[in-house]
Amino acid sequence: MKTIKVLGTGCSKCNVTYQNALEAVKRSGIEAEVSKIEDIMELMELNVLTTPVLMIDGVQYIKGRVADVKEIMDLIAK
Repeated sequence: MKTIKVLGTGCSKCNVTYQNALEAVKRSGIEAEVSKIEDIMELMELNVLTTPVLMIDGVQYIKGRVADVKEIMDLIAK
């Protein structure tokens, strides 16, 4: 099972990335847990300087921009 986290402060880009991650998981059929992290202390611990960030299994893949559904599907299929 994959673990997908969207890290951000709750901005519109972060919300869109989170919704895109949920849709990517739904479309791909891959079993994954998707969560959204908005806690500023946790963001600091993960060294997040720009948002949104898309993490898959603890690795930061996309930073500072909205990830589209297809792109997320490609990343989680790896």
